[in-house]
Amino acid sequence: MTAAPRRVPRARATLTRSSWPPRPVIRRASGLRTMESALERSGLGPVAGVDEAGRGACAGPLTVAACVLGARAHAALADLDDSKKLTERRREELFPKIQKLAVSWSVVFIDAAEVDRIGVHVANIEGMRRAVARLGVTPGYVLTDGFRVPGLPVPSLPVIGGDATAACIAAASVLAKVSRDRLMVQLDDEIPGYGFAVHKGYSTRAHSAAMTALGPSREHRMSYANVAAAAAGMSRYLSGSRSAGSTPGVDALGRMDCRDAGAR
Repeated sequence: MTAAPRRVPRARATLTRSSWPPRPVIRRASGLRTMESALERSGLGPVAGVDEAGRGACAGPLTVAACVLGARAHAALADLDDSKKLTERRREELFPKIQKLAVSWSVVFIDAAEVDRIGVHVANIEGMRRAVARLGVTPGYVLTDGFRVPGLPVPSLPVIGGDATAACIAAASVLAKVSRDRLMVQLDDEIPGYGFAVHKGYSTRAHSAAMTALGPSREHRMSYANVAAAAAGMSRYLSGSRSAGSTPGVDALGRMDCRDAGAR
């Protein structure tokens, strides 16, 4: 009598703290697509990138954009990069291409009054929430530039230097920067004297000198120290505390974010 073959028990899969939840395998992709490609392959797409423009400016709106580029890489967007590293001409060339090729995109403006009311950091986070909410598709994952954004309806990850790391964030940075710059050029026509078309509301010496001479405009953020200093100087001057014809003596320069020529 032949003995029945012995059954070999099946090996059971063991889940450990390090193996769950499953993590995407990061393989280098072309351009800035590595992180997005890994998330897409893991079933976490579509991936949205979010970035802002105008955080450091003392006038004009804080502008936030969200963009979903999708899983497919486009040759026309191969040279996407952090908007600050691109020339104004290149940003303007990329802007319509991003709008055309993106799966979905949105741009949100938060005006100076709201920035003053809730603070620039809270306004930035709120703007990112609004931009994601206004996308035409629901993202599976959101990549934000630099810091965590609580309150998003889907998982998210802050990426340090994200606009030079992930294509969707770089695309959002271009959308935000170009949209804000165009608005500041319009404001320069409406409110002349501050050079909004040149340095876009950043705290340059030229801008601060204009604030000291003219006082802040309706588009200035009164919660910023240099704007408040300029307002205080104009108030003292108009109330007659200085001799007629004199220039207010308040130093409204504050912290210089960038040189006049570089504040584009």
